[in-house]
Amino acid sequence: KRKQNRREIYKRAQKYSKEYHQLERAAITAKRQAKEGGNFFIPAEPKVAVVIRIRGINGVDPKTRKILKLFRLLQIHNATFVRLNAATIKMLRLVEPYVTYGYPNLKTVKELVYKRGFARVNGQRIPITSNDVIEQGLGRYGIICIEDLIHELYTCGPHFKEANAFLWTFKLSSPKGGYNRKRNHFVEGGDAGNREHLINSFVQSMNGK
Repeated sequence: KRKQNRREIYKRAQKYSKEYHQLERAAITAKRQAKEGGNFFIPAEPKVAVVIRIRGINGVDPKTRKILKLFRLLQIHNATFVRLNAATIKMLRLVEPYVTYGYPNLKTVKELVYKRGFARVNGQRIPITSNDVIEQGLGRYGIICIEDLIHELYTCGPHFKEANAFLWTFKLSSPKGGYNRKRNHFVEGGDAGNREHLINSFVQSMNGK
């Protein structure tokens, strides 16, 4: 059975790799076609955000504290994935001064899960040392290995909620090179709020190269 599992995991990893490559190529082709036709290319709306808490716990009003608790961002430098919909976008806007967020690329999702990924098993924080941990927790949703987990999070699959709940909140280090200015919004040269695709380099500075 173990051998069979390994073969299945290898097959899936190959399939996902092909899928990611095709997605990338499709986006590039669409961009080129738009350019040649003199049109603008509007990429698809991002489905997932990575949210990082950048301010501490002092002087947080109850409503903000409640939202941060729902996002499981209880400590400074905690990070989680959040599915983007009208409700969560509204909530993110309300807690903007305390968090920074953006749209992760595949490399960011992979590095977070591989380097900082811990599972929640019976309320305990367990390191993901093998695929067995994942299979026990998420096997019933067809997620049996770490590549399945990454695929579910990155593509915002049907079991995103369960996959995300299975992961313990990521505990990151403070950013290498420090912050610009925590109190100001990113667009004002600060750190808080939505930094869209620029979140990737920020996460990498907090994740240790």
